[in-house]
Amino acid sequence: MHKSLRIAAATAACALAGGLLYGAGAATAGQSTANSTHEPYNIGLLVKDIDTYYGTTADSKGVYQASPSSPYAKDLARIDADAKRWIDQAARKTHHRGNKPAVVFDIDDTLLLSLDYEKRYNYTYDPVTWNDYVNRADRPEVFGSPALVRYAESKGVAVFYNSGLSEAQRAGAVENLKKVGADVNLDPAHMFLKDKANPPAYLSGCATPGAWTCTTVQYKAGTRQHIEKDLGYDIIANFGDQYSDLDGGYADRTYKLPNPTYFVS
Repeated sequence: MHKSLRIAAATAACALAGGLLYGAGAATAGQSTANSTHEPYNIGLLVKDIDTYYGTTADSKGVYQASPSSPYAKDLARIDADAKRWIDQAARKTHHRGNKPAVVFDIDDTLLLSLDYEKRYNYTYDPVTWNDYVNRADRPEVFGSPALVRYAESKGVAVFYNSGLSEAQRAGAVENLKKVGADVNLDPAHMFLKDKANPPAYLSGCATPGAWTCTTVQYKAGTRQHIEKDLGYDIIANFGDQYSDLDGGYADRTYKLPNPTYFVS
């Protein structure tokens, strides 16, 4: 998650108050923005609403966790059910055509939940604390997502990861994904992370060594294009918690997972 572009809790307040829709299928609804001329939603009430949505509680170690019976978990379950039906159908059709089906997953708040970090740092971002948090490799799963990774693999679908995490955070991400059961294709050929020092040639339009100008959409769509055009896969589904994870094409279907805690443009 490249959070230097994120709009923190005040923007999330307006987005949530504006009735942002989360759900399965094509991500056609745009992200609301904080440009209202009216009094914004009260930020204290927003935090309470977010806690209610996640069913947030602190465990015995003081770590904030989402509840498996929360509205958040129920929304995820509906998305996962639709995604499994689609993967099963699309995989069979793609194999029948003699092509190679693939799915693409974002990592932060798509597979690994960052709720404890958001709560602990009051929905703000600091690169030092974020890096430490990622490299501790103890984030819980986003309910159902690791199982969806394994389900796709069971249907003969190649799994790829397309994340805003940096190369320096690769080891922590791999360790954490293994812990939550998403231990599928965690090698560099399938897990694409930001390498600003040595960007791949397929991003040459917006990134050269030492000069990275790619937006999130350019980076993620460019990576999906590489998976399809250069590696020869048909991406049947793309999963992310931000619209910028999904925009730009190169996926037959997109799935927007809920995340009311931050916004990455």
